[in-house]
Amino acid sequence: MNEFPKSEGPATESVAPDRPAPVLPPRCGLVAVVGAPNAGKSTLVNALAGSKVSIVSPKPQTTRFRIRAVVMHAGAQLILVDTPGIFAPRRRLDRAMVAAAWGGAQDADRTLLIVDARAGLTDAVRAIIERLAKSPRPIWLALNKVDLIDPTRLLPLAQELNALVPVEETFMISAEKKRGLDKVLDRLAADMPLGPFLFPEDELSDVPNRMLVAEIVREQILRQTHEEVPHHATVETESWTEKKDGSVRVDCTIYVGRATQKAILIGDGGARIKEIGQKARKELEALLERRVHLFLNVKDRPGWDEERGRIRALGLEDEG
Repeated sequence: MNEFPKSEGPATESVAPDRPAPVLPPRCGLVAVVGAPNAGKSTLVNALAGSKVSIVSPKPQTTRFRIRAVVMHAGAQLILVDTPGIFAPRRRLDRAMVAAAWGGAQDADRTLLIVDARAGLTDAVRAIIERLAKSPRPIWLALNKVDLIDPTRLLPLAQELNALVPVEETFMISAEKKRGLDKVLDRLAADMPLGPFLFPEDELSDVPNRMLVAEIVREQILRQTHEEVPHHATVETESWTEKKDGSVRVDCTIYVGRATQKAILIGDGGARIKEIGQKARKELEALLERRVHLFLNVKDRPGWDEERGRIRALGLEDEG
């Protein structure tokens, strides 16, 4: 009968020595998010960032200046540049907003064109594409709000847009429903150039707190007023006072174009401005994680949107 050989010592396995995982070089780049007004750019940036960075409303031209959101994904730092909607400018303010949008596209490593799939290839989209076609930088396309249209319309629309401008990547997304965004993040992270991070990893945005307060107040104006008021109003943070109990007092001035707009904004017995302040304060406390004492003052200032000082206060360059 065959016998197994006797072991002369404890059995041992050959184990490879622990080796540290290879450290991948960092990737970092700027992604300009451009498109026509109300295409969903700010909603997309907020969704990709996982936090509120830009204000949103159903009204076009909500974003007035470039906002940079810092997103860490798959070892890369993505700096998403939310730009104002590109449209035909009339006022000095309009020209500064459009210039900010195109400036964001020129400075970026990638340009992500957002198109409202419901609206399709509008004249505004055509005008943007004509200018993007002259840029040497890579252009990516995201058809947004795809959950709101017949899916059979998407491929023909994508083909029509790709025929007008060279597009490296095309995505079908719903920023509102957060659909298709993982693929966008994965591809952006993999495509960013090698380089050191430009912001601390825990930073969400380059928007100062004083400007954040002004924007949150303006968002409530956009949501709670109608007709001509929203686009003829601007908000400036006049003072920021730290309190001993850890809270902060913030005084803001809202400028409107006419006395009638001031009356609408204040409301009967001050009801509307009170509601604007209450809702803005509640959101600010959640964002800043501290108690906020918010005080709002309304002034009518005809022609503020043609004033260089007011435009510079918005963080915009005066285009004349």
